[in-house]
Amino acid sequence: MTRTVNLTVHVKPGSRKGPLVAVDDPDSLGTPTATSAPTDASLTVYLQQRAVEGAANDALVKLLAKHFAVSKSAVTIVRGHTSRVKHVRIDHEP
Repeated sequence: MTRTVNLTVHVKPGSRKGPLVAVDDPDSLGTPTATSAPTDASLTVYLQQRAVEGAANDALVKLLAKHFAVSKSAVTIVRGHTSRVKHVRIDHEP
């Protein structure tokens, strides 16, 4: 049975901090009210590679695969190939 995780990833290409994966805390965005829907956590990924000819996307896939201990083929950029905000799917075989 394959387990799938969908993430929103904010990419910071050309960063001196990178490579680094930081988990964004949804509570830091403000206190949710009882009537609001829960906010999903997202990731911020700092990459040393610049967004030139797909280098940052390749580095993102490699870094997320290492971070989640899956193969690179299990990480797919679903949406946002040319954007800094990307939607990523990770398939994991338990």
